[in-house]
Amino acid sequence: MQWGVGRLGCWLVAFWMAGAGMMGADASPLSGLADTVAAIKPSIVAVGTTDPIPGTPPNFMGTGFVVGDGNYVVTALHVVTSTPLDIQRRQELAVYSGTGNRFRIQLATIVSRDALHDLVLLHVSGLNLPVLHFGVAEALREGTSLAFTGFPLGYVLGLYPVTHTATLSSITPIVMPVLSSQELTGRQIRQMPTPYPVFQLDATAFPGNSGSPLYEVNSGHVVGLLNLVAVKETKEAVLASLSGVAYAVPGNYIEALLVSAGVTP
Repeated sequence: MQWGVGRLGCWLVAFWMAGAGMMGADASPLSGLADTVAAIKPSIVAVGTTDPIPGTPPNFMGTGFVVGDGNYVVTALHVVTSTPLDIQRRQELAVYSGTGNRFRIQLATIVSRDALHDLVLLHVSGLNLPVLHFGVAEALREGTSLAFTGFPLGYVLGLYPVTHTATLSSITPIVMPVLSSQELTGRQIRQMPTPYPVFQLDATAFPGNSGSPLYEVNSGHVVGLLNLVAVKETKEAVLASLSGVAYAVPGNYIEALLVSAGVTP
């Protein structure tokens, strides 16, 4: 009888530990994501153009996020330079903030740019939105759970930020080896003297995600910026068509851009 009670006690302890383990499993790397997303979304903006012609629909070009004192926005440089402004229509660079079909359109000016890392810093007078802060991008390890929030399909359904989770699959050089010099593109050749690491993610992103912040799931600290053009064209030039793999420029380059412009990260 004594043996039976002891055996039963062991089973009860084991059952309790298993239950505790299951509750601990709920505290997964993604357990804090809902709160983080709620805190991140007010800082996500759309970057595009505007003009004074009545009835002109929003012209979406990419995603950006608010930094500094709440009046600065970071995005990918190609987002604002890939399509020249239409001078005849008096187009101007603009930032869209808000939710759904209720949004503000405010003019933006380029403060500083980093062509090597495809980054640009914009200033928007009177934006006054919550800002995102930076984590230590250099400390990230492959396998870390991350997330990014932006407008993958642009303004199709209005301004509704979309969040994707991703694992940091690899930290790789922006220029990949090729079999012969004939396979080198102009962009790859320009990158060769100054290669730098980029984050490869196991997530599918779309062109509208360019400029989205890549952040730590539980803290919301920014560790990178999604880049769906410059990085992919460089790393995947040997592929017949671009893959669904997402890439991000590490956050330390964004911080350096802000510091060079006199803006506190």
